[in-house]
Amino acid sequence: MIKAYAAHQPGGELQPWEFDPGPLGPGQVEIEVEYCGICHSDLSMLNNDWGLTKYPFIPGHEVVGRVRAWGEGVERFQSGQSVGLGWYSKSCMNCQWCMAGDHNLCATAEGTIVGRPGGFANRVRADQHWVLPLPAGMNLATAGPLFCGGLTVFNPLMQLGVKPTDRVGVIGIGGLGHMALGFLKAWGCHVTAFSSSPDKEAEAKVLGAHQFVNSRDPQALAGLVNSLDLILSTVNVPLEWDTYIQLLRPRGKLHLVGAVLQPLSLSVFPLLTGQKSLSASPLGSPVTATQMLEFAARHGIEPMTEVYPMEEANQGIDRLKSGKARYRVVLKA
Repeated sequence: MIKAYAAHQPGGELQPWEFDPGPLGPGQVEIEVEYCGICHSDLSMLNNDWGLTKYPFIPGHEVVGRVRAWGEGVERFQSGQSVGLGWYSKSCMNCQWCMAGDHNLCATAEGTIVGRPGGFANRVRADQHWVLPLPAGMNLATAGPLFCGGLTVFNPLMQLGVKPTDRVGVIGIGGLGHMALGFLKAWGCHVTAFSSSPDKEAEAKVLGAHQFVNSRDPQALAGLVNSLDLILSTVNVPLEWDTYIQLLRPRGKLHLVGAVLQPLSLSVFPLLTGQKSLSASPLGSPVTATQMLEFAARHGIEPMTEVYPMEEANQGIDRLKSGKARYRVVLKA
């Protein structure tokens, strides 16, 4: 039996719940959960904001733990090996996108918490291709958020061919944005942090920003017109997108990784005249995730976390809801 914490209705409180997962299938790996981050996507799924949730619902897709069992055909793991699991738990491995190494674009990719039990549990299962070994010496207590939030902001660096000479802006210094600052600084970029919270300036500079801009200050924004090669938006709320398009240099890109639910409104003419572009991306492939983990380990990049015991999962979710967490909440099994 697997012991977990599950909600039985939209927005419901998580309660202890046990279930029999049945025998391990071919290619499956069972992980003993040691830590599991709480992501805003867990909250969205808990509330069924995306219409994808099935109840009882077990959140948790930033899992770190140890391999304890595996099914037929799995040969690359050892018992007790430290591994992690993120948003995706399976992809078809046969489609054009999987064959090209873009498993995260697979049309039938399985979400770790979509229609299946997640990591707010003592054990969780996933396909072997999405279970990733941790680099030697990586801190297990802080590694979980790298598997979702970290990968989300690292993937654009690979996909967009970001260069060390680029000047990059990050909108939103929160769960995603604070990790983006660290990755971009280590990448060699000049990094500008945009936030509506002036009190985050000192911390943003410690995390990796060379420059901090109050996004509610029109004069400060105007001073950056035509200065950035890339702006990475990590927020999930609508903004004055035209303002940020103006900050881009010719051929600059505004790239979205925050799940804004409202339709975007922006003018096409500035895009045309400056050959600028708008894009977005979902997490990353297992290969990109492995590169991200190695890069984070090499440069000592760790998310800032607040840790709660697994049995206090509801308090952890409340902390996430408050918007005051610095900057990721992690549950310890």
